[in-house]
Order: sequence, then structure tokens, then C-alpha cells
Amino acid sequence: MKPVYILNDNIINAFGFTTAETILALDKGSIGISTVNDPVLYPQPVQLSLVDTERLNRKFSEILEIHQKNTPADSFTRLEKFFIVSLYDVLKNSSVDPENPRTLLVISTTKGNIDLLENRFRTVFSHKRLYLWELGRIVRKFFGFANAPIIISNACISGVVAVMTATRFLQSGAYDHAVVTGGDIASEFVISGFQSFQAISPNPCKPFDLNRTGLSLGEGCGTMVLSTIPTVTGWNSIRVAGAATSNDANHISGPSRTGAELSGAMNQAMSQAGVAREELSYISAHGTATPFNDEMESKAIELSGLLHVPVNSFKGYWGHTLGAAGLIESVAAVASIRNNVLYRSAGFESPGVPAAINVISSNQYSEVNSCLKTASGFGGCNAAILYQKD
Repeated sequence: MKPVYILNDNIINAFGFTTAETILALDKGSIGISTVNDPVLYPQPVQLSLVDTERLNRKFSEILEIHQKNTPADSFTRLEKFFIVSLYDVLKNSSVDPENPRTLLVISTTKGNIDLLENRFRTVFSHKRLYLWELGRIVRKFFGFANAPIIISNACISGVVAVMTATRFLQSGAYDHAVVTGGDIASEFVISGFQSFQAISPNPCKPFDLNRTGLSLGEGCGTMVLSTIPTVTGWNSIRVAGAATSNDANHISGPSRTGAELSGAMNQAMSQAGVAREELSYISAHGTATPFNDEMESKAIELSGLLHVPVNSFKGYWGHTLGAAGLIESVAAVASIRNNVLYRSAGFESPGVPAAINVISSNQYSEVNSCLKTASGFGGCNAAILYQKD
């Protein structure tokens, strides 16, 4: 099959609006999760990782002016602004033409414009904006993409599945390029939902740690440009080498108690990539810091014979960004490969999972040739994708 290369990428999160800003924050060990006291989001103070609204609106207005759009900035939702700002960054720094019929657009999100359910927006936006297809139509129209977008909404594996889906379309020969973007916002609906599970930690989350008390929520957007035509010097050396999904068929919100199903997806991704257990450099785990997810994931790593492989979770830095997580964390993992650095798993101090996984406790600097990115979500879904130096 045709190799699929990563040509360009972007991250929007609490650390900034470019991949470089996020990597700089990782180098410094910064934490983007803090106590937010905003009754619009939740009645009590809650730990969140939020995008700078003032900077978002400023950058979006600049893009409107560059594109000579007559539409007022406030006629776009917060999430639509995330997608447009992130896509603008990757498109202006690549040779990929969205108007080319050989360019595919894939969008991942779990909730879309869910904040439009709130009373404050009901007279501002049409109810149609709640539909994911309408979100996709707006993003497509802004940049003039020739093709209708494929929208992936598969719980918290959405971002990884979006990259996998785009990769398979490219390998089939149907397209030459794919722009893959994933985003979600923090909202009253999302925060209340996770609070109903008593799943939100009162402090920044601690993936795989003995004293973890739940997850932290975040918002953001991640974007990757994929291509079977390596045209950008220096950025064409990392490719999507293998990917797979599986399902626990266990519970609507609780993961497998054995980890066998996630392990199966991991094994299949490594098999597709032709990467042996001994050759794998690094695992970028889902690592939500909830009791059952981290336990299950550690068992999956053990079942796959990967206890020796360094593991981290990026959620201790910027929280769980839902439909954006698989893409934002993939971009950060790919940066680890490019820069030959493995970042510590923020919040981790003492092992707290049944399998003795090799959690990274301090930044490591050595050759990194491959990364297995995992994801799991409600409904028992699992995904694994392997990124590799060519």
C-alpha cells in the first residue's frame, strides 16, 4: 500500500495556537489545567483547561479579514472558530489545495456545537448548527473544500479513528491529500455529564498514579495534513504505519476489565506497521486518570508484551479534549518522534495500576523511531495507531 506521510500539523489548546507553542510548554513542564470559576460553565469551581477566548477571537477576526469574508465574526460559534483557525494554520504552511478534488477533509468531534443547547444561544444561532453535518458544511464552505467532509463521532477514539479513516482513503488511491481535524469545547453539558459520573478530579489529573481521583476536562483542536505525495522537505519522514479498532462489548461507560480488546487493536496496528514489540520506542496512552480506564490500559499493555516500552499520557498537561484528544495527542507524539524526546507523564508520582508499565517520570532524550497511540471511549470502543520514522 502507498505510504501516508504527515506533512503539517497544528494544536490549539490552553498553551497556544500552534504546535510549537505546545511543545515549548511541554519542554518547560507547564500545566494548562487550572481552577475555573465560571457559572456559565458550571455552578461551582472546576478544574479545566481552556483556550484563551480573547486571543481566539482576535486571530479569527484576522483570518476573516485575510479571506475577505463579509460575515461578522460573531456569526460563528466557538467550535467553528477552533476549526477554522487550526485549518488556516496548516493550510497556509502547506502546498495542499482544499479546492482540489483529490483533497479529502475529515472532521472528528464528540459533541460539536453542543453549547447551542444553552438558552443564551437559542436566539443567536439556528438549531441546524447543532447537527454535525452543518458544522462540516460551514468549515468546508469557509475554505472551499471540493469534497464534502467525512465526520467521525465515535466517543473519545474519534480523533484516532479520523486519522485512520483518512489514511485508508489515501492508501486506496481515492485521494492524494487529507486534512484531518478534530475539536471539542468545554460546555455546561459536557462538564455536568462527567460530574454526574463523579469522574472529574478536584485537582489536575494524575494518569496512572496511585492517588488519581478522576479526569480533567479540556478543550481544543488538532489538525494533521496527510499525503501520499511527500512534497515538504523535512516533514515527510514520519508516516502513519498501522491502525486498528476494536470494541469491548462490555458496558456503555465502563471499559473491559481484562484489556484484551485494546491489546488486540494494539497488536494489529503493530502487525500492519511491521514493528516488533522489541522495536517499539514509545506508547502515547489514552491515560484519562479514571480508576478503570488506567487499570484496563495497563493490562492491555501487559497483554501485548510491552511492559518495557516507555509510556506517557498528555492529559495531565491539558486534560481530556474528547473528540480532539486523538489528534492533539497524536501531533504531540509525532513531535516526540521528530525531536527525539519523551515527555514525562504529568501528574504521575507513584505507580497505581495493576501492571508494571514503564511510565515516564522525567523527560528522556534519546532516539525515538516509533510511537503507538492508543485511545478508548464510552461504548467500549478502542483504537490504536502507529506513527513511524520512514
